[in-house]
Amino acid sequence: MRIALHTRVREDRIDEYEAAHREVPAELTAAIRAAGVTSWSIWRSGCELFHLIDCEDYARLLAELEHLPVNITWQTRMADLLDVVHDYSKDGAAAGLPVVWQL
Repeated sequence: MRIALHTRVREDRIDEYEAAHREVPAELTAAIRAAGVTSWSIWRSGCELFHLIDCEDYARLLAELEHLPVNITWQTRMADLLDVVHDYSKDGAAAGLPVVWQL
């Protein structure tokens, strides 16, 4: 399945956000892949961040990562940099952006 998400980086934290993503912990990327993700890309336009995730099951991904210590540490770090964060709650599974058009 393919999920698109929107988050927003704080204007004064863009450089820190991009630097953090150059050093995503290997333990976290391994856990993301083990949870069924085959691809996760993030694009930035100003402060707006758009994520495109290809995964087996997005709800499963959230459930497997939600209580994982390396993810909790990462999400705490991201919460300090973001105005709009990635929602790991059960409601977050329905937070994907709706498809408007495809070719």
